[in-house]
Amino acid sequence: MPTITTRDGTRIYYKDWGTGQPVVFSHGWPLTADAWEDQMLFLAANGYRCIAHDRRGHGRSDQPWDGNEMDTYADDLAALAEHLNLRDAVHVGHSTGGGEVARYIGRHGTDRVAKAALIGAVPPIMIKTPDNPGGLPLEVFDGIRAQVRADRAEAFRQIPIPFYGANREGAKVSQGLMDSWWRQGMQGGLKAVYDCIEAFSETDFTEDLKRFDVPTLILHGDDDQIVPIDASARRSAQIVPNAKLVVYAGADHGMCSTQKDRVNQELLAFLRS
Repeated sequence: MPTITTRDGTRIYYKDWGTGQPVVFSHGWPLTADAWEDQMLFLAANGYRCIAHDRRGHGRSDQPWDGNEMDTYADDLAALAEHLNLRDAVHVGHSTGGGEVARYIGRHGTDRVAKAALIGAVPPIMIKTPDNPGGLPLEVFDGIRAQVRADRAEAFRQIPIPFYGANREGAKVSQGLMDSWWRQGMQGGLKAVYDCIEAFSETDFTEDLKRFDVPTLILHGDDDQIVPIDASARRSAQIVPNAKLVVYAGADHGMCSTQKDRVNQELLAFLRS
């Protein structure tokens, strides 16, 4: 399996498909690079080099005790870009991965970056604070932590239901898709996926978003039950200069799978623009 080794000795797995301008994908919690295969297959077939890694502690990457926070995630992404000598790259992040992309640009700038896309992404900050009254209360994330500690396997059976909007009337979400979510989540180390809850919910990406100086596409479903749109995409679109916000009516958090054809075409048009 292709891997890179970071400064602290952590091996990060990645997949690298196709040739052309690089498109780098950062996945959501607690998933893996496999969550992007629908987009990678489509874009690689349309002339792009598609790269996705398993975040440290997730999937096929090493499971270090430390470093399960956004600064290190962003530095790992920078190490991958440097190792592969990526230039003119388009960075695409879903959910937690959107935070990773934001912190990567915030810490490392856009010398290697041509464009960015945030899909169902957590920035600018998920948790409710005095400056973010529309965020989710800390108790919501404490509840997720409690569920993961008590019975991670069962928690990961339940979370995909709202993740993909399977609890909505008329939803057509396959058991196979939800089983794939469970499989990816269970590949990760418990310490890493537990720590990552704080990373995706409590990290403030506001200053990172202000450093965006490349064309930016923001896609979000207005029925996202995991990352509500008003406190995330709508606010990010106000912070990122000249960002383009596209709202998917009735779409869920897992739109890269449930709305994959539309997302694929949206990304392709963005890449070609």
